[in-house]
Amino acid sequence: MYRRAAFRRCAATAGAAGLLLLAACSNSASSGGSSAGGKTLTYLTFNTPSLTPAFWKDSIARAEKQAPGVTVKQVVAPSTDRDSYAKQLQASGQFPDLLQSITPSQYTEAGLLTPYDQSWIDANFLLPQGNAIKGKVYIPPTNSQIIPLVFYNKSLFTKAGVQPPTTWAQFLQVNDKLKAAGITPMELGGNDPFAAAMPLTGAISADVLGRNPQWIQQRYAGKVKFTDADVVAAAGKMRTLVEKGYFEDGALNVSYADSIKNFNAGKAAMYPMGSWYLGSIPKDSWDNIGVFPWPTDDGKVVVPFAVGGSMAVSAKAKDVKAATAFAQSWSLDPDNLKALIEGDGAYPMLKNKTLGDYGATVSPAFTSSYAYVTATNTKVSAIGWATSDDALPGTLNNDFYAAAQALFNSSDVEGQMSKLDKSWDTATK
Repeated sequence: MYRRAAFRRCAATAGAAGLLLLAACSNSASSGGSSAGGKTLTYLTFNTPSLTPAFWKDSIARAEKQAPGVTVKQVVAPSTDRDSYAKQLQASGQFPDLLQSITPSQYTEAGLLTPYDQSWIDANFLLPQGNAIKGKVYIPPTNSQIIPLVFYNKSLFTKAGVQPPTTWAQFLQVNDKLKAAGITPMELGGNDPFAAAMPLTGAISADVLGRNPQWIQQRYAGKVKFTDADVVAAAGKMRTLVEKGYFEDGALNVSYADSIKNFNAGKAAMYPMGSWYLGSIPKDSWDNIGVFPWPTDDGKVVVPFAVGGSMAVSAKAKDVKAATAFAQSWSLDPDNLKALIEGDGAYPMLKNKTLGDYGATVSPAFTSSYAYVTATNTKVSAIGWATSDDALPGTLNNDFYAAAQALFNSSDVEGQMSKLDKSWDTATK
């Protein structure tokens, strides 16, 4: 997802994919092409293994051609945490004219962003309100992610004599049989907080939001709490997985990057992770990696969904009209989406296009998981990953991740949920 991801995202986040991959970034600015006599606009970007300096150079050059008179100068974030860097730049009076894959809700109340024309949004995107904030769209809804899915190693499932589960009870049975067969049931990568929180994200999104899609809005209204019985029960599922020893030994010491290597090497049978992992499946393993949604108590398919987007336009840009023209061109460029599809498992959300129109080569796991996006099912905001009105307030994402890590060492599930309520109240005062 041109994901915020990550972000507030730790240095592994993705795609939201590209957005969510570990990256080493440069602090220095670099330039795209030039257009004599036009406006020079600054553009905050970030590097990942798939969103490389060459990708940015080429994509900027193509968009500049569609926005005559515009010259773009990159400002490269030092990590994938775009939001923190954007705020540093804003505090020093250097807020960029264009900002890639940020979390707009962190800027809109201060009037820092300008919304896109709704008619353009409606004309070009499958879910035009997918990341809207109070009815206005600040990043074009170009792509989406499912957070998390459960990826599985087909050969290890066969060895243990198990099939992909659809219910929570079946999921526990699968874990038991894998463990009994001497196979590590699940890889985690818990040293990176967002990765540690994947089971918690899945359980609360599926069990709580799956039954009450308005839960986040009701939490803003003070009508529900994290300490409510249904939330505590969902969070308790992560503690159950820990207590039963289903994760790899020393899971909290395993980095996100190493968790990918471990799973790809067949060291665990399952891997709960955002759909951006699709871009990390080795081609020689394409036929061996399957995927299923986080299981629910009754087998109902609940898809924890996040609509990503491309770039936001500063309300104080040197030339808002020119910046918007560049952003619109960049956002509709199929070559940009192709890079995200192949490298980060981003599901494209442009109107009037099939997956084949992008010319992307994808794995069977991509195709089968993309079907959850296009099918009629229960889609809910993946808690902690929404860029819309369902975005969590302040730094609550980080507190949510911390709660997940704490559940590895503490059986006090309600106590961790109580901390989230306190953080929420502080963030919304």
